[in-house]
This record gives sequence, C-alpha cells and structure tokens, in this order.
Amino acid sequence: MPGGAVRVLLLGPVPYSLALRVQERCVGAARAAALGAAAAAAPPPPQPPQQPLVLSEPAEPVYAWGLRGAPGVSLAAKLREKGAGLAAVRRGGHVTYHGPGQLLALVVLDLRARRLGLRGFVGGLEEVGVRLCRRLGVPAATARPPPLTGVWVGDGKVAAIGVHCGHYITSHGLALNCCTDLAWFEHIVPCGLEGMGVTSLSRELGRHVPVADVLQPFLHCFQEVFGCALVFSDEPEA
Repeated sequence: MPGGAVRVLLLGPVPYSLALRVQERCVGAARAAALGAAAAAAPPPPQPPQQPLVLSEPAEPVYAWGLRGAPGVSLAAKLREKGAGLAAVRRGGHVTYHGPGQLLALVVLDLRARRLGLRGFVGGLEEVGVRLCRRLGVPAATARPPPLTGVWVGDGKVAAIGVHCGHYITSHGLALNCCTDLAWFEHIVPCGLEGMGVTSLSRELGRHVPVADVLQPFLHCFQEVFGCALVFSDEPEA
C-alpha cells in the first residue's frame, strides 16, 4: 500500500464528542492542504504529507449512527434512559456503541495523494484489525465480504468499521472492543446486522485486555498494512 508519514495523536480516555472535534479540525486542515495543492497545480509530492491517526478511548457510553441508521424516537428515549449519549455522525453504517474499554481509531488520509481507493482503504482497516487480533492470540479473527464489514471472530464482531470520504479525505475509521462492557450492545441491533453478535478481545482471550495494552500492537499493524512511518504529535493540526 502507499506509504508516507502518519501523525499519531494519542488522546487517551476522552469524551467521544471531543475525539470527533479533533478529527474535524484534522479533516479541515487536510482538505485545505489538498485544495491549496490543487489550486497551485503542483505535481503530487513523492511522499504524501503527514495526516493524522487519532486514537482515543471513549470515556462515556455513546450510541452513534451513520447516514442510514438513525434510531426511532422510542429507541432513542430508551437509550438515553440507560445513561448513554446519542450522536449522529457523517459516516457509513447503522447505529453502534462506543464506550470505555474500546479503542477508537479515527483515520484522516488523503486517498488521492496516497493513490488509494476507498474500498482499498476499508480493506486496509480490516487487515489492521485482523493482524492485530491474530498477533494478540485470536487466530480465528477474519474479515468478511460486504455487508459484513469489520473484523469477526465467528459470528461476533470484535471491530466495527465505518468511514466517510469527502473530496478524497477520509474520516472516522475503526472501533475495536478491548474490554468493552458488551451488555451495552444488547439494546440495539449493532451495525444493523440482525442475528449477528459482538465480542471483545477480553472475551476471546479469557482475560482483561485494557486499551492501553493494545495501542502499540495496533500501531505496529497499522504501520505494516499502510506502509507508513509514524510521527507522534500532541497537536491536532500541523
């Protein structure tokens, strides 16, 4: 896959809304850089500019849905009663859950600069999740054909993937259940897939797997799959 540097922003446990705000600033900066290069009619650089990979752990329970999966009024009220927040986001996919014990990876890349198609990008995220799970001791982890996007262990989804792409700039990405309380998924049809379940690394490995223990293996797998250098930064914009 195309290379180039990726800036890693480690936010730690933060509200989902804050991670989204950081992502949107990154998207704005990436889009401005792409438009500036296009206006200057400059040839593409030999290496794409650095773009961010925003990693966080949602600090509070939130149900989020994409373009096709808004919950009805009664379900929304029920979810609020459970103490969860609600968020409509610009990505593909139906309603899913984000919360403590989950690694949230928001990926902002210029696909045109990296000469990468959207399906290849999604497939790359799936490959990252599969390699990570297998590296941690879950050899049965696999990707499946659409519409079963994500990373699966049997009939349980361990990582959900939902992305948005506008003007070749991606946003959103992958949510991996590390030690997530899976009971939160019982109140919805996760990702709109009837009859399918969810799982976590902790469940599959039979031990507690916190997000902090998964960060470095995840970054190694991301670097392998996308063939990129990683640069760590505290700032959401270059």
